Amino acid sequence: MEPNQLRLSAAHGHGGYDSDFSDEESGEKSLQKTKRIQEDALLIKPFQKAKQGSVVHRQFAAEECDREEARKRRFHLISMDAYERHKKFVHDYILYYGGKIEDFQRSGANDKTDLDVIRENHRFLWNEEDEADMNWEKRLAKKYYDKLFKEYCIADLSRYKENKFGFRWRHEKEVISGKGQFSCGNKHCDENEGLKSWEVNFGYVEHGEKRNALVKLRLCPECSHKLNFHHRRKEVKTCKKRGTAEQNSKEPKNKKTKLSRSAKKKSKKKTHKDQDSSDDSNNSDKDNSNAEDGPSDADFWKADEKSREEEFHEYFQDLFL
Repeated sequence: MEPNQLRLSAAHGHGGYDSDFSDEESGEKSLQKTKRIQEDALLIKPFQKAKQGSVVHRQFAAEECDREEARKRRFHLISMDAYERHKKFVHDYILYYGGKIEDFQRSGANDKTDLDVIRENHRFLWNEEDEADMNWEKRLAKKYYDKLFKEYCIADLSRYKENKFGFRWRHEKEVISGKGQFSCGNKHCDENEGLKSWEVNFGYVEHGEKRNALVKLRLCPECSHKLNFHHRRKEVKTCKKRGTAEQNSKEPKNKKTKLSRSAKKKSKKKTHKDQDSSDDSNNSDKDNSNAEDGPSDADFWKADEKSREEEFHEYFQDLFL
């Protein structure tokens, strides 16, 4: 082959082979591409977004990244509880603006529990005036007061030499165990024998107001001495059954005397009527004079007669004695 022919084949770049149909094939491909673009443009809807190319714009990629990070941050905050979320916000604030965590710690000086509220609003005795203006704190204290048992008191006699005593009502556990009724009512004593009941006029100052209350408590001999260290209180004594039986036995005797007196009055009225009817006879005058002095023997026998109910009453009284 000649050198001129080799140079022409290299110029065409087909490895030594040239074709006359290469220009026609490239033209057909360009036509197909334009038709495809036109058809795709017809198929695009008006609200449909344009297709992105293989490489997106840098600003669009940054916006998408920020949007994804915000979504993750929102899901993370929702999954946290209120306290953890608060701690995170405080930490971010300190990180960006500076400061100390101690500046954000809450002061617990003014915190109050239910027990503190009851202690502030508790009353030894509630009156109608105390229940006039009731807020939630007073209602809580009144609810606690209603659950207490107010028959016997529990006493604190630790300062008895200063003539100062503390009294409070019993709660349910103390009533079940018998504290203050079947055992000594002193707070620091559990004696069960030789108990005595005492009535004390308890004077106290409550919410700046001086009040008095008559309370009852049971104490052992040693604690009774402490209670009466300065002056003696009133002791409550129970009446015996024998004394009541004697009183009941005296009742029918009183009834007898009343019956005898009524019989005497009736006999006197009868004698006065006989006196008016018999003025002429001397015998009637004698009877009248005897009637004025006292009733007859028949009247005495009528007064001493007992009814059936009285006899039964005396019989059963002797049995119960």
